[in-house]
Amino acid sequence: MDLLVVGAGEIGRWVADTVSADESPVDAAVAFADRDPDVADDAAASRGATTVPADGDTTHDAVCLAVPMSAVPAAVEAYASRAERAILDVSGEMTDAVAAMREHAPGLQRASYHPLFAPPRVPGNVACVVDEGGPVVAGVTGAIEAGGNEVFETTPAEHDRAMETVQAGAHAAVLAWRLAGDDVREEFHTPVSAALDEVADTVTEGAPEVYAEIQRAFDGADDVADAARAIADADPDEFADLYEAARGDREGRERHE
Repeated sequence: MDLLVVGAGEIGRWVADTVSADESPVDAAVAFADRDPDVADDAAASRGATTVPADGDTTHDAVCLAVPMSAVPAAVEAYASRAERAILDVSGEMTDAVAAMREHAPGLQRASYHPLFAPPRVPGNVACVVDEGGPVVAGVTGAIEAGGNEVFETTPAEHDRAMETVQAGAHAAVLAWRLAGDDVREEFHTPVSAALDEVADTVTEGAPEVYAEIQRAFDGADDVADAARAIADADPDEFADLYEAARGDREGRERHE
């Protein structure tokens, strides 16, 4: 399979490594395209891959878009004609991505994947919407699974709704806690605050542009702010009600695990 990866950043490199790994069920030759040719050259050099111009006219069996979420619709329109069999994306937003692929690549196999981890923390769960299946999509899914990842099916609406909680809301809560808190001696940390401090370190080790894209794409931060304000303003009885509501949410999740 001849695969063009558009976007030679961390996730684009993960795609290339995954489909070309020894355990991958597909025999993939990877080419990179990036707005910054130096970035594409760097990604290709350590992988035995090739590069092609981002604004070129080469065609490939499949095109995988590893670009920022806000850029996906335009990228689908720009690159659909360069895909002969399949077009994929790994952006992390699915509603607009799948809609754009349906519009601009109606005759191709189409799938949207979202690795729910940063590449340094592989393997992990990968959400997947197969909008139009076929052997290329099946091969890519198989390669992801062969890397030890768990691929699970979803819908664009379910995925994007979940991201409001697990990404936009979670990141807002963690960043707000870090911004609002004081620097304290290590001995003062409780199990809860120590765990939060570790999570905050994880969130802040990435690129702010990525997290800004998540806040732009998904609601969730305002709900966290509203809940924090309700807790801050609650009298003892109201706090008890909020606490019990949170406990109920936890027990409900445990029943579904």
